[in-house]
Amino acid sequence: MSFSRFAAIMRKETRQAIRDPSTLMIAGLLPIMLIFLFGYAVSFDPRQFSVGVVVEQPTGETESFVASLRNTRYFEIETAPVRKDFETLMAAGELDAIIILPQDFSAIALRGEAAPIQILVDGGDPNTAGLVGSYIELLVINWLEQEWLDRGQPPLAPLVSIEPRVWFNAEISSRNYLVPGSVAIILTIIGALLTALVVAREWERGTMEALLATPVGPLELLLGKLVPYFVLGLGSFMLSVFVAVAFFGVPFRGSFFALSLAAALFMLCSLGQGLLISTLTRNQLVAAQVAVMLAFLPAFYFSNFVFELDSMPLALQLFSYAIPARFLVSTLQTQFLAGNVWAVLLPDLAALAIFAIVIFAICALFTRTRLD
Repeated sequence: MSFSRFAAIMRKETRQAIRDPSTLMIAGLLPIMLIFLFGYAVSFDPRQFSVGVVVEQPTGETESFVASLRNTRYFEIETAPVRKDFETLMAAGELDAIIILPQDFSAIALRGEAAPIQILVDGGDPNTAGLVGSYIELLVINWLEQEWLDRGQPPLAPLVSIEPRVWFNAEISSRNYLVPGSVAIILTIIGALLTALVVAREWERGTMEALLATPVGPLELLLGKLVPYFVLGLGSFMLSVFVAVAFFGVPFRGSFFALSLAAALFMLCSLGQGLLISTLTRNQLVAAQVAVMLAFLPAFYFSNFVFELDSMPLALQLFSYAIPARFLVSTLQTQFLAGNVWAVLLPDLAALAIFAIVIFAICALFTRTRLD
């Protein structure tokens, strides 16, 4: 290996990256856009649900119950005397649930019995339906307990007293694990997609043939092309971490050095994927399609970033171990929320190192410095 040839190729790639506006946009603007998208637009936190309350017989108890619903920040309440007024709205997706208070609601509640309440939820979104149903059930229990206390009849003491303690994400905010996980998606796009497009563009324009006419070797070619984009990717990583902590207030409890090491190993994996794709396809359109199919989509679906792997079939869970992004997302979320949990960090680093070695070995195998 000649250091002078390696340095020459690296200088050439650096100048090409600096002079190409699309490269700088993908490496600088795209990470900011994606991290703000996952920070603000994507959320699994409870939102305000639209609920219709059918009051068949207005009484003081029904007014008290409706008032307790209005006092929560999760519900936007509408009332009506009959259910038909709300059925069309629920069918159109404008209501998340319907609560029906029958005519004998007050009479039964005054006797200290469990008040009969019918709850209809929109099952089009199972997660929302379960969440709304659970919230309404808790509100009904709280309202009954308060009514008993107001009448001087304290409710029975619960058999079990639960005092929840939330570890690592005390705010129970989806932003605290979505924003760190989005860094893996950003590095995948910069590493695999950007490298695949840039190198494939050289094959299309014929500049790669001119480069191969020189005495350059496979290792010099690989390292010279990947080092500038490796530095570019690490810069995007640092920018993403800064935005996550400074703008979104995501707690960072781990080691920045350990996190940077995991990001560097993952960047080697992504860059190797992109270079291998461009070498095999030699066409920008095909390279972009293959990079999306083989790098971006697996990283998005099988990294435990948005979709929980535990809810997937066993075959897909096993397949996820072949996706490097799975191990980076695990490291990111652990480092941000829990800190240096070495039982998680060391296996993830080892897996990323193995992926980097294997991908680069395959890349070197398919990289040729001759056109025939």
